[in-house]
Amino acid sequence: MTTPTTSLSEMPAADEVAEAPARPSRGSAWARGPIPILLAVVIVLAGWQIVVWSGWRPDYLLPGPVTVFAELGQIVAQPEFWQALGRTLVRAVAGFGLAVLTGTAIGLAAARSRTLRAAIGSLVTGLQTMPSVVWFPLAILLLGLGESAIMFVVVLGAAPSVANGVLSGVDQVPPAYFRLGRVLGAEGWRLYRYIVIPAALPSYVGGLNQGWAFAWRSLMAGELLVVIPGAVALGNRLAFAQEFGDAAGLLAYMLVILAVGMLADAGFSAVATRIRQRRGLAVR
Repeated sequence: MTTPTTSLSEMPAADEVAEAPARPSRGSAWARGPIPILLAVVIVLAGWQIVVWSGWRPDYLLPGPVTVFAELGQIVAQPEFWQALGRTLVRAVAGFGLAVLTGTAIGLAAARSRTLRAAIGSLVTGLQTMPSVVWFPLAILLLGLGESAIMFVVVLGAAPSVANGVLSGVDQVPPAYFRLGRVLGAEGWRLYRYIVIPAALPSYVGGLNQGWAFAWRSLMAGELLVVIPGAVALGNRLAFAQEFGDAAGLLAYMLVILAVGMLADAGFSAVATRIRQRRGLAVR
């Protein structure tokens, strides 16, 4: 009598082997709904308006929410705004994509080699702690005032976080997973493809989220510092508003930048929640 065998490629990946998703409680469902977000917005707007009413700064330096939102409505109606938003988003996606490829490659290489991990592990962490604005003098010196300088800093700002996400995820994979993969005949890349990478996915997504935050901050710093003639973007529109003393326009562009960052964070949070649900973990 023969025992049926299953090849590694026919087995489900580690992130597909899970118990039934835990049903979220009413409290957790409420916490993830729109009500807390709306409540936070109301608190911020109320605090903002109270500061304006206090007379701490004159209205032309610190306008109230009504004035800023009215200015935002006028800005959104202009074609230049959508051109600036589109250019900024293209830069963000391109730079973040390069950072993901670079950081993932570095993280996997360091995870597979103890020697490489010991050599560059602290370097990756050190690069992550460096403010992105520090890289711009070197980027401008090497690449000039152009798109390349901005992309250079965005990648350097985000890639270390992605690499650390990979390393952290691999470190949290139970040793039994490695032994199981080798028993099933997985070695080298196959071990990482079917066992390690799926098991490290939650930490990897967390690294992507943090990497996006660094990429977005680096891009905004780049657009403030590197002004390319004819290339309208959110950052240089923000700088122009500051130079011309347009406080309402400045705050309006700041709200747009904040909204883009919050939408991206919500997307990463949704992916992380979906991963936890597929693994049968409680969603808090």
